[in-house]
Amino acid sequence: MAGIVTAAAVEAVRIRAGFAGESEERQKPTKSAIPKRPLGKTGLQVSALVLGGFVAMKDPPTAKFDPAELANAALDAGIDYFDTAPAYGNGQSEHNFGQVLSTRRKEVFLATKTGSRSYQGAMRDVEASLKRLRTDHLDLLQIHGTKGDEDFGKWDKPDGVLKALCKLRDEKVTRFIGVTGHESAESMRRAIELFDFDTVLTTFNPTARRRPYQHLVLPAAQKKKMGILAMKVMGGGYGSLAIGNPIKNDGISYHDESPGQAEAELLVRYALGLPICAAVVGMGSLEQLSVNIAAVRDRPPLTTEERKALEKRMAKEAAPISDGPPGL
Repeated sequence: MAGIVTAAAVEAVRIRAGFAGESEERQKPTKSAIPKRPLGKTGLQVSALVLGGFVAMKDPPTAKFDPAELANAALDAGIDYFDTAPAYGNGQSEHNFGQVLSTRRKEVFLATKTGSRSYQGAMRDVEASLKRLRTDHLDLLQIHGTKGDEDFGKWDKPDGVLKALCKLRDEKVTRFIGVTGHESAESMRRAIELFDFDTVLTTFNPTARRRPYQHLVLPAAQKKKMGILAMKVMGGGYGSLAIGNPIKNDGISYHDESPGQAEAELLVRYALGLPICAAVVGMGSLEQLSVNIAAVRDRPPLTTEERKALEKRMAKEAAPISDGPPGL
């Protein structure tokens, strides 16, 4: 998925995204900047498109591709929200973001996660994450990967993960806390009903298997005025719902399939047509970054009717809906 990143390519993306000029000083965005949306009850607004920490951001830099260049280009284009996790590339994703955050921390709403369910485990995770990210604070710390058979009774015990997150919030190591998951819509609803999180990151795309998240999770999150974030907008790390990406079936639950594919632009606009704050999208190249920026900046979210039409068409089509550059 990776593409060659050069200084010229970075500048090309910046220009397409609404930046101009060759000054060494970073340019302010023009009127066509990426729109922002309220992050639930936090009182903040963030870019409607988030750079996800999977795909290219989890890979080590090479002579042909440097993930830090992708993150810098995204930030220059108006994406002010980075989402990562220690599990992405065994810490490599956080390390890559850290290359950018070391000089541009104040420009970023930074979110990471802990996969631990214990107090001590979460504390260790966060300590290591902060070192890799080259910062002393987070904006959002999330419980990673809620399971279908999650034992929620352990979360808020004295030695549980939630106690760690609340302590870190009290100590201002993180501003907000959240929860993520894509295995079970019912389990996600249960998590946000039981505990007072600021945000929820879960899965929304046109496939039938993800429809329960709209029916079960969205209303519960809206009721609690949470910041609602969409992941797997293009079907997961393979991006198999987007034209130009391979359709893979490896039996892993977090990779989605559909009889048909759609343009990356439509998939982003589908997610943003829902009552969510932002779409978290992993990207593999500057080309994909440009496509996704244009979808958010230049085109409106899909209407209810358009979303339903896309759901039906992708469920029936055996061929791509239309040609276009790949996105992820």
